[in-house]
Amino acid sequence: MELSLVLQAFFVFLMSFQVLLVSCSQTITMKGELGTSPFPRNFLFGTASSSYQFEGAFLADGKGLNNWDNFTHKPGNIIDGSNGDVAVDHYHRYLEDLELMEDIGVNSYRFSISWARILPKGRFGAVNRAGVDHYNKFIDALLHRGIIPFVTLTHYDIPQELEDRYGGWLSPQVQKDFAYYADICFEYFGDRVKFWVTFNEPNVAVIRGYRSGDYPPAHCSGLFGNCKEGDSEREPFIAAHNIILSHSAAVGIYRTKYQKEQEGSIGIVMNTMWYEPISNSSEDKRAAERAQAFFMNWFLDPILFGKYPAEMHEILGSSLPEFSKYDQEKLKNRLDFIGINQYTSFYVKDCIFSICEPGIGYSKTEGYAIWTAQNKGVFIGEPTDLDWLYVHPQGMYEMVTYIKERYNNLPMYITENGFGEKEKPTEILLNDVWRVNYMSCYLDALATAVRKGADVRGYFAWSLLDNFEWKDGYTVRFGLYHVDYATLKRNRKTSATWYKQYIANHTRPVKLVKYSFTKK
Repeated sequence: MELSLVLQAFFVFLMSFQVLLVSCSQTITMKGELGTSPFPRNFLFGTASSSYQFEGAFLADGKGLNNWDNFTHKPGNIIDGSNGDVAVDHYHRYLEDLELMEDIGVNSYRFSISWARILPKGRFGAVNRAGVDHYNKFIDALLHRGIIPFVTLTHYDIPQELEDRYGGWLSPQVQKDFAYYADICFEYFGDRVKFWVTFNEPNVAVIRGYRSGDYPPAHCSGLFGNCKEGDSEREPFIAAHNIILSHSAAVGIYRTKYQKEQEGSIGIVMNTMWYEPISNSSEDKRAAERAQAFFMNWFLDPILFGKYPAEMHEILGSSLPEFSKYDQEKLKNRLDFIGINQYTSFYVKDCIFSICEPGIGYSKTEGYAIWTAQNKGVFIGEPTDLDWLYVHPQGMYEMVTYIKERYNNLPMYITENGFGEKEKPTEILLNDVWRVNYMSCYLDALATAVRKGADVRGYFAWSLLDNFEWKDGYTVRFGLYHVDYATLKRNRKTSATWYKQYIANHTRPVKLVKYSFTKK
């Protein structure tokens, strides 16, 4: 490496380290000791992943096509023209990756099962035993190392067969398919899996899949985009309705057939944004509440209260789907925990009584509450390489506190939190002190929320490895370990070393249940 690059990397490190020391309180992250950690005993510290972003093994061992296989193979859909056919080859290299987890000292790992690997044709075909065998071996390998599996049933992916047959989430038929799939997973893996997530970020899946059209199935219309098909004003609410009822069906199966014997818990993971009113006006404060209603509460309110938020009813009226009385009874209290993916925050401005330029939140179907990163030219947090990610640790505290107060302090897990950056010289990527700073500050804010009574039981960093980042392909990196995409070699970053020390300072031994490793 040339001397200039060495000096550049060293300079970046020094400047970043200076920021690290002054940008947030270090009483927790730098000085925490076992006796003073705010986190409860048996707190889960882990990393997170998803099957499409990590596994690869495109059609290996009987796996069927899913919606992301189909979407990424169409030219123009991914920024760098890439796909997840190989990803980081976690399917074949998981033993190597488990060694990395062991070295960091995580006691849990959040991953998703590939629906199309278990049921290539949904309920219209046979169970793929090779897929079942793979996850059995993987779960056993985790447990043998003292790492608790935290399993998501679907992380944006659905068998393409179901899209082709009846339109996926736009059809009520999908509720039967998801329930069937969940039942199979509970049966084969539930003796060892004690944490289940039904859906990862269904709010993102429906907004980007059926409103903006930049995720599969690429539906949109009107001011949102020029897709080949779709209705941005109507389809997101239909898809969301079917997802909510699919969640309810899966939870019903788990609670009636499996939970008592398997002694696990089941929840859902939401993408969250903290919305700060852009002013102290009552209009902007109400707009911030509408933004939450049309983004997160859209899903959590029906699942916990049996009805959509009042703000959605007021604006959408009869265009919002209705739950029958039977559905309402099935829905109430259908969560054991809430998973929170928390990265960033935005200011929100009212667009009912104020004039707004078009943007996110501008329309009726988004609640007339526009998002913006700046207030009078000042960013809500430090900008990053990514146009949606601003460093605002206070948002972690505010978001957790909001959920605590709205949903009666139901147990919470921070199921994703992380820092992304675009391609740079490898030496700079490895010396990722900006990621250390980000994690340190957000964990500090989380610790404050815990001290004030929030029932938070785990934190999962996104992500263990650099990986396929959806529309951005391989142009954005979130990993604690750098991946050379040409060789797939994993290399430790500074953030992995820091996280290892943080975990050591804030954990007590976790008492593991003695699991049976008998294959079904």
